[in-house]
Amino acid sequence: MRNQFIETFTKHNIGNTCFIINDNFLIDTGGSADIVKNIKLVGIKLSGIHDIFISHTHTDHLLGLFWLLKRLTGMYRSGNYTGKLNIYCNDEVAVAIKDIYKHLYPDVYVDLINEYINIIVVNDGEELTINNQKYKFIDLKASKNKLYGFETTFDSGKTLVFLGDEILNPELYDVVKDKDYVMHEAFCLDLDKEIFKPYEKKHSTVKYVCESLNKLNIKNLILYHTEDTHPNDKDVLYKEEAKQYFDNNVIVPKDLDVIEIK
Repeated sequence: MRNQFIETFTKHNIGNTCFIINDNFLIDTGGSADIVKNIKLVGIKLSGIHDIFISHTHTDHLLGLFWLLKRLTGMYRSGNYTGKLNIYCNDEVAVAIKDIYKHLYPDVYVDLINEYINIIVVNDGEELTINNQKYKFIDLKASKNKLYGFETTFDSGKTLVFLGDEILNPELYDVVKDKDYVMHEAFCLDLDKEIFKPYEKKHSTVKYVCESLNKLNIKNLILYHTEDTHPNDKDVLYKEEAKQYFDNNVIVPKDLDVIEIK
């Protein structure tokens, strides 16, 4: 295994809504068949994916799962995928997954999925060890759909908190205080807020999230789940706005980027 890291995948062309930790733990699945292609592009074998966390039921985080299941089921049928596929999620997501996949595939595929899939409902504050690493799941107290994140500590001692794709509820500020890496959505630049209207969807601008979290001594703020413009200079533009309101390091990943935890 390489050094501990996060690899980001795609939402559409630029914005990232899913990623993988240490080659083997997939976090959300995007909204299209691109998830299958992009896992391969970063050099990870589909046959090695046995653990997935789905944060909530929105299309750009959940629907890629069903394209992934289609591919994995074909592999399972031919003997090229063995073992269980563990999907960790809250109860709302679990109901959605079970209700959807039985309508999407021929009966033979549904029967095979029932054989290898293992949906594990997690609760607020629950701790589980996944691929030899402990994760504590967090109810992010979202405004509508139930949204979960998690916190984890790597072998290096560095901490990571994943916050889903809504503005962080102030009740949870203590969860991220003094952490090494925090993943928070930043849908657009503040100057573009009238175009994208992030607050209508409970999303934030770079300025808003940086101002809100600056006082919490976060060492590295990872801004993700972004709009799909600025294809060549998103990281530069977002960092320029961020540095005006956030004192520590800001990371703005592009699709398929690797973030090394060190």
